[in-house]
Amino acid sequence: MEEDYWQELRKFTHARIAMGRAGNALPTSEVLKLRIAHATARDAVQSEININFLIDELYQLGLNVQQVKSQAVDRLDYIRHPHKGRLLHEESRQKLELLQADKTDLCIIFADGLSADAVNIHAIPFLNLLLNELKYWSIAPIVLVEQGRVGLSDPIGEALKACISLILLGERPGLSAPTSLGAYLTYMPKSGNTDEKRNCVSNIQPAGLSYQQAVSKISYLLHEMRSQQLSGVKLKDNQSNNFLLNT
Repeated sequence: MEEDYWQELRKFTHARIAMGRAGNALPTSEVLKLRIAHATARDAVQSEININFLIDELYQLGLNVQQVKSQAVDRLDYIRHPHKGRLLHEESRQKLELLQADKTDLCIIFADGLSADAVNIHAIPFLNLLLNELKYWSIAPIVLVEQGRVGLSDPIGEALKACISLILLGERPGLSAPTSLGAYLTYMPKSGNTDEKRNCVSNIQPAGLSYQQAVSKISYLLHEMRSQQLSGVKLKDNQSNNFLLNT
């Protein structure tokens, strides 16, 4: 029997390679796997952020926590009107402005994004490692957001008078990665910022970019932002390409 050389390659990727065929179509087993993956991705979009769990975990880390909401009324409104997930509800804005009197180095935000399960699973263990790299940073209360998108980090960071905002949220689920966490960083967050002001570290999950690898990259970016006083396309990533191998 001829050796299947593709079998070895499958050990190194979650991508669908060498699935075989039955006539002009995929084998039934692969069709069923694809349908399961598609259903899982659809479910991920509808998943809900576990507020009570996250609050309990954050309190155990000794962190102050604040809960806010975007202008999206519910999940359906959030999906149909993406811009609402980027806008902070007025009551939430006032709440944060009253809360924070002094400037801080960093505000950290948890938002559901397009896969709340990614936040429920990965955000706490990731944050636990990141905080070890930020012992001398002043950090605003952790903010939990339902129906939030990346752009919401600007009005939140602005209200909290933060030098840098870091939002962790679920990325758009793929057929092989339904619970991938994304991190977006912005220097001097303020309403009206565009995406070119941000830096992104994506696919944070054990099967993608490990927590330690992501912490190494994000810690580097945070320190560079504070040092150079900029972010986004103007911030050049000069960290060694070997950092993934050394962490």
